[in-house]
Amino acid sequence: MAFTRDLLGFTELDQVTSVDVAGDEAWIGVGYALPGGGSSTAAVIHLARFGRGEHAPWEVVGTRDEDLVLDTPRYGSNVTSPLSVGGEITGVDESLRVDVRQVGHEGRLGHFCCAAAGGQRQRWEATVDYSGAGPAALTVVVSTGGHVMDVERFAITAVRSS
Repeated sequence: MAFTRDLLGFTELDQVTSVDVAGDEAWIGVGYALPGGGSSTAAVIHLARFGRGEHAPWEVVGTRDEDLVLDTPRYGSNVTSPLSVGGEITGVDESLRVDVRQVGHEGRLGHFCCAAAGGQRQRWEATVDYSGAGPAALTVVVSTGGHVMDVERFAITAVRSS
């Protein structure tokens, strides 16, 4: 929840909706309460444990993408600004926002708003300018919402700033 709230800035996402741990990997669903009861999962965050022992740190390495897919740029690739971003979406009347963020920097390094999208597994693309990146990994996040919450679904990938 700290990653979703503190790094991504998605403060409305306040529930863990699922937990699946297998060895040194974990998939944690994060989401929000629905107005009529129950909850909805905005994303399933993929974590990997680096190191040995029970106190080895867990690091966010991506999301398990289904309805909102972020496949460009590829995980771990070297990138420069402006950054071409893309993927697929299944949904109705979506408005996609893209942020570039980095641990240790308050707020966004770059932002794109908004790409209209929708349909069944429809391709989407955006270009986002960013600046001020240090040598650490960048987090690229695409999000959509506005029907029930500001952020109802999101997907992330990690890249390297060239």
